[in-house]
Amino acid sequence: MVRQASTSFYWAMRLLPGEKRRAIFAVYAFCRNVDDIADDEGWTLGEKRRALKDWEDALDRLYEGGLPEGLVARALKEPIARFGLARADFQAVIDGMEMDAGEPIVAPPRAELDLYCDRVAAAVGRLCVCIFGEPGEAGRRVADALGRALQLTNILRDVHEDAERDRLYLPRELIEAEGLPSGDLPAILASPRYPAVWRALAGEAERAFSDAGTALAACDRARMRPARIMMEVYRRNLARMQALSDTDIADPAVPKRLVGKAEKLAIALRYGIL
Repeated sequence: MVRQASTSFYWAMRLLPGEKRRAIFAVYAFCRNVDDIADDEGWTLGEKRRALKDWEDALDRLYEGGLPEGLVARALKEPIARFGLARADFQAVIDGMEMDAGEPIVAPPRAELDLYCDRVAAAVGRLCVCIFGEPGEAGRRVADALGRALQLTNILRDVHEDAERDRLYLPRELIEAEGLPSGDLPAILASPRYPAVWRALAGEAERAFSDAGTALAACDRARMRPARIMMEVYRRNLARMQALSDTDIADPAVPKRLVGKAEKLAIALRYGIL
């Protein structure tokens, strides 16, 4: 499941020793499960909310020392106990999925986008750095900055794909700064000013990567190898998208030329040795 879902994640995390690797994959399986609930177009909003509530109940049982139903939930029992994973971070991920499960997000205010990035990305990072062995403030700074950088890169990569589902995660303030109507998704993407909005958010992603690099320098280099791999892959993806012309950024048919499997493997090998 994990390997099929994300080759970047898979190659970064397979560097971990067995116990940590199993813990990370258990957390990732949880994230995929709740994400699939939020994105399932065959479910009603009520069904999605009930399924997410079932996950909240399962987490309650785990933190009370019980054993919930379901292989994915049960796989979290040992990592929670072994690495002191916070219930609040699992809840944040679920809350992020609640945001996606409801009415489509279109040009959210800055505060809403920041909250969304924290819930669906930084919270996952906070769980991961505990497993890596950096549960303190330095690790948390990495999780928060890198989580934001990765999520903004995903948003920039998927603008047109998200638009097909009536979603647009570009912040309202950047859109309105270009004189565009924040509530009109087709008009935003059709405007010659759209690439300027895209590039402004790309600049924010760049700064988040820079913050993550500074935070990583304060952490144990070997423990945080998986985080360094993820940062390298996504930073290259961002740079390659930024190198596109404005015309290509606006054209959904133009491929994004992202880091491929062979290059991801090379990056993983590089950071696995150095």
